[in-house]
Amino acid sequence: MRLRGRKGIRESIEGQQGFVILDPRSYKGKWSTLFGNDNPIYVEFGMGKGQFISQMSVRNPNINFIGVDMYDELIRRASDKAHLAWAEQNGDTPPNLRLALANIDYAEEVFETGEIERIFLNFSDPWPKSKHARRRLTHPRFLDKYRGLLNTNGEIHLKTDSQTLFEFSLNSFADYGLQMTNISLNLHREGVNEEHVMTEYETKFVGKGVNIHRCEAIVGEQALQRYNEHRLDAYRMAEKPAAMDEN
Repeated sequence: MRLRGRKGIRESIEGQQGFVILDPRSYKGKWSTLFGNDNPIYVEFGMGKGQFISQMSVRNPNINFIGVDMYDELIRRASDKAHLAWAEQNGDTPPNLRLALANIDYAEEVFETGEIERIFLNFSDPWPKSKHARRRLTHPRFLDKYRGLLNTNGEIHLKTDSQTLFEFSLNSFADYGLQMTNISLNLHREGVNEEHVMTEYETKFVGKGVNIHRCEAIVGEQALQRYNEHRLDAYRMAEKPAAMDEN
């Protein structure tokens, strides 16, 4: 992926110390200290231009968010989006959001075991050729990393427009022994689902009538226990009314 950005990108993000993290390895195991609280940490791997992670941070002030990408230009654009989103809320620097310049291949060098509670994979590169399957972010080699990084409440949330990637991911999650839930082959079939924050890609695709596929994979033991306790709730039928006296 090649990005053409304006001059001075590196200088721009270097001037945002404390918000843009250019040396994320130094915060391994210390992200809560950076945020100044023990709130759960949600991470988006491959955040793109940052619309999703910015809006999520606004909607969920009691969650800490980290947007990760490996390109300076996307970090800059995400920073602009984040500050704009919070300015609309009469805020300044987003208090519960940080942007990290990092390659997902080395995620275990950036985050400590059990440091993350949720991972978002939004419109990741589908790498459609079979020979490139190992590069897909739901390949078992990445699931190994995620399982180590997620805590006992850990979940992976996936959204994509690629049927190929979605089918691969469902099989990958199943082969890895992960419970899946909230699977949708067309998330916005009845119109834009306002419960879900949309990415830039998602907004464009929905406008063109492209189906958005989504699912959640449950990783942590406590998350799985909660799921098992409530998994049939959506299917339970109301109590049958007492039989009417026909006499």
